[in-house]
Amino acid sequence: MKIHYLQHIEFENAANIESWANSNNYSLSSTALYKNEKLPELNSFDLLIILGGTMNIYEEDSFPWLKEEKVFIKNAIEKGKFVLGICLGAQLLADVLGAKVYKNKHKEIGWYNVNLTDYAANSEFFKGIPKTLEVFQWHGDTFDIPENSIKLAENEICKNQAFIYKNRVIGLQFHLEASRSFIDNLLKNCSCELVKSDYIQSYEDIAGYKKLNDLETNFDKFLNNLVLLINREKNNVFCKN
Repeated sequence: MKIHYLQHIEFENAANIESWANSNNYSLSSTALYKNEKLPELNSFDLLIILGGTMNIYEEDSFPWLKEEKVFIKNAIEKGKFVLGICLGAQLLADVLGAKVYKNKHKEIGWYNVNLTDYAANSEFFKGIPKTLEVFQWHGDTFDIPENSIKLAENEICKNQAFIYKNRVIGLQFHLEASRSFIDNLLKNCSCELVKSDYIQSYEDIAGYKKLNDLETNFDKFLNNLVLLINREKNNVFCKN
């Protein structure tokens, strides 16, 4: 299994994606877009993961590499690659697929429940994962569900928390991949956002890590489910040939 991820800012790294890949002896490579590193060839990976970041998808003037990244993501989708977008990554997927990305009514920062839709709860992607799960959130923007896509999760703060396109492209607004050090990095670098608000938790509540073990367990299950589906498709292609 060859996995490649796109990183938008130094302190928002692959977190538990890296530990999961290493524990399974999967190949893991990356492109640091903030360093203007070169994007890979599309045939060099089985799964593309697009990480989060502090910028917005519409800030191409400040982050000119966003334009090239969007073209790359579009090409990966058209080539039939499996793609997972997380937070900013999900917003980039929505944008590339023609949906609107915009400010949510509320910023959502901290530990919050999301509810899987019936479709998601009965899908192979979320097999073994509870229908209501507490996840880590840090976002101000949201997205509409792209055309020909299916909503996977929601909550009262942000109605569109996840979607899937053509059973191979998944956008998650929330951070299933978050580790303790990942959250520490956000608290260190983005603490200015922790203002008094209905859906922004305090530094102390966020740093309590109350649901971190459950989060890591559910993320491992999600990624293992995803790999099973990727391998199944690869085997089917091999058999057809």
